[in-house]
Amino acid sequence: MKYINFILLFLLSIFNSNYSQANDLVISELQKGGKIVFIRHSLAPGNGDPDNIDLKRCVTQRNLNQEGIEQSKKIGMIFSDNNIQIDKVLSSEWCRCKDTARFAFNNYETFKGLNSFYQEKFYKYKDEQIKSLKKYISNWNSEKNLILVTHFVVISEIFNVGVSSGEMIVSDKNYKILGNIIVK
Repeated sequence: MKYINFILLFLLSIFNSNYSQANDLVISELQKGGKIVFIRHSLAPGNGDPDNIDLKRCVTQRNLNQEGIEQSKKIGMIFSDNNIQIDKVLSSEWCRCKDTARFAFNNYETFKGLNSFYQEKFYKYKDEQIKSLKKYISNWNSEKNLILVTHFVVISEIFNVGVSSGEMIVSDKNYKILGNIIVK
């Protein structure tokens, strides 16, 4: 039994050190600037939104819980603790994205190109939104980083990868993924 515990601790230390090194590499890339950071909104338990969703009324939406609020603050601390420069923070119009942006970065603007199209009533806007988002990124030029707070479906459409709540995908302007950071 003692050997099993030793082996488990050894394996965990290997995985944890690789995770730290991966984060260090991504942080280093962000410190250089000029990157695009796609952030899936922080933890908002549930799936989708009620049928009566109104983007102007947060009470009609799935929102961050306390864990999601704390997760958002941790996202912001990664940037401030590592002196990562930010050009602009854009958010989906959904309250859980706006709240993630607000708790993480304070200042943000909404951008329709980041909105969810998970539900059928919004899916008809998908192509227009993705085209608008790609155009914005194509025209964006800064020595600092662009932060995009959005939804699983948008990130999946751009990169063909799944992401967890609060996860960041860091890419260049050509959508080459440079790494990710998972914030719990």
